[in-house]
Amino acid sequence: MIDEQTEKPRSSFWKELPILLGVAILVAVLVRAFVLQTFFIPSPSMENTLKIDDRVLVNKLVYDFRSPHRGEVIVFKAPTSWSGNPAGEDFIKRVIGVGGDHVVCCDRSGPQERLVINGKPIDEPFIFPGNKPADQDFDITVPKGRLWVMGDHREASGDSLEHWQQSREDINEATIPEDQVVGRAFTIFWPPSRATWLTVPKQFDGIPNS
Repeated sequence: MIDEQTEKPRSSFWKELPILLGVAILVAVLVRAFVLQTFFIPSPSMENTLKIDDRVLVNKLVYDFRSPHRGEVIVFKAPTSWSGNPAGEDFIKRVIGVGGDHVVCCDRSGPQERLVINGKPIDEPFIFPGNKPADQDFDITVPKGRLWVMGDHREASGDSLEHWQQSREDINEATIPEDQVVGRAFTIFWPPSRATWLTVPKQFDGIPNS
């Protein structure tokens, strides 16, 4: 005699399993597409904040509700002129200036050179040891709806300054449009020994708006 109370739940589980797996896959796809995504770091351009082969988690939803802020580390679709790849390529840099900001290099009134944003010199302890804030003087105003981005390893970064130089000081070639930003990198999660939050450095506090 078959125990119907035992057999029925077991049969029900196997019937429901494909549905549960399908729902789990759909949720994972939706989360990756619209909410969170992992990225690995392939280059030294953000050292020592981010090192080669670090894995970061990116919030893809945050900029649907606001614009990027100065000091945030962002992932964006690089222009073809930056990457040389018509299919598109993701870059990761730090936002230095937002639309309307006046960014100048450099203030030399203190013991070390400093970038000046909207008239305020800022210290950048996060840049790679031995690097200057920039390898040449510049004086730019970021167009509305665009971002001036730089790597923390200034001497190893293909960023806004490099493309400003290469484009003969074309500010549109040197900046990226906000609508090409994929999201904000907010934590390193791998390797576990380097796990940390990617917060906005306090040096960006108090910068006046343009």
